[in-house]
Amino acid sequence: MRKDERSPIRFETLSDAHRAFGMPQPKHPLISLLHGAPSWSDVHDPTHQHVLGFYKMSYKPRLGGKLKYGQGYYDFDEGGLLFAAPGQVMGAADNEDVVCSEYTLLVHPDFFLGYPLAKKIGQYGFFSYATNETLHLSEQEKATIMAVFRIMEEELNGRIDDFSQDVVISQIELLLSYANRFYKRQFITRKVVSHDLLQRLETLLTDYFSQEDSLDKGIPTVQYLAGQLHLSPSYLSDMLRALTGQNAQQHIHDKLIERAKEQLSTTTLSVSEIAYGLGFEHPQSFSKLFKTKTTLSPLEFRRSFN
Repeated sequence: MRKDERSPIRFETLSDAHRAFGMPQPKHPLISLLHGAPSWSDVHDPTHQHVLGFYKMSYKPRLGGKLKYGQGYYDFDEGGLLFAAPGQVMGAADNEDVVCSEYTLLVHPDFFLGYPLAKKIGQYGFFSYATNETLHLSEQEKATIMAVFRIMEEELNGRIDDFSQDVVISQIELLLSYANRFYKRQFITRKVVSHDLLQRLETLLTDYFSQEDSLDKGIPTVQYLAGQLHLSPSYLSDMLRALTGQNAQQHIHDKLIERAKEQLSTTTLSVSEIAYGLGFEHPQSFSKLFKTKTTLSPLEFRRSFN
């Protein structure tokens, strides 16, 4: 069978990535900091996808578009950060590497072994954000991030000793903490856009449950909503959590309960009929969720209106 010519290019090791970009072999097999590396489109077809076997944290001096802020636009011409985790497919038509990266940090997961960051790094949702959800930086934020990269660069290019790995990992943790803070700021400064997203989400859920084929389609998933809103699931949930305190799954559940209450109080449909109509495969699952959210069973809630 002929191999698909468009299958993603796999970079299992840092050496693979260095060779692809015509760079010298990395000094360390598990970590590499590239300064001014060529863009992906310079060495490969920019529409071709690739998969990394390591973490990638990259700063780009220019990003397309500006963030809406109030009635105007927030100035983020200073570029931004993007993050990718091992196993993610990157590239394609909206490839993130069209612009040359000023700094790109590549880290194999094994570099974190023995450190708390080995487990903690999985808690940073922005590693699964899409490339069009890059972290935009203000001038001051850029200066902060550049200072962290320069410390890592000095450490990795200097003499390796017993403290080198501790120092570099502490700087990676600092970089991730700043990214976490700046993403929260990004959600806040995009309130106008975000509130529009909330309205679109509400309309999307209302339309979904208003259709008569909910049983066939099932309960809407976070992936479905994110796709309809042209966002990644993680970015959608984190943005909603920053704005409302609830993630996307909780918004789905709230809408389910809202519709269920309406039908329990205004129709004679049985609990099973309501459950199936909302997309539940098993009425017991619906009853369990309803009681968790309201402290009442569906029948107890209905009797409260009689």
